Amino acid sequence: MGSRWSQVVVDALDPVRLGHWWAEVLGFQVLSEAPDELVIGAKEDLYPQLCFLAVPDPKDGKNRLHLDLTPSDQDAEVERLLDMGARHVDIGQSRSVSWVVLADPEGNEFCILRGPT
Repeated sequence: MGSRWSQVVVDALDPVRLGHWWAEVLGFQVLSEAPDELVIGAKEDLYPQLCFLAVPDPKDGKNRLHLDLTPSDQDAEVERLLDMGARHVDIGQSRSVSWVVLADPEGNEFCILRGPT
């Protein structure tokens, strides 16, 4: 029997702030909240979820794992996320790629893919 993927855990200097930010990005709800840990998901008992845990050190270097998001309108979503505090980052992607690389308020990279055409 295989394992069930239940959560992606994100280290954060401020897990409550970052978790709420991602909940707004994804349209998720906060499932549990404590000063050092916040869990979000589409709904209770639905997986996978994102868990934000407090760590004392800031992010250092490029993520080895990142989320890809696929909105119906890439340009509008990039603009919305930039307005929410995301920023463009260069991780070595070529200028001709169809996705946009952004970072969340703590510097975690993620990609906005072009939606179905």
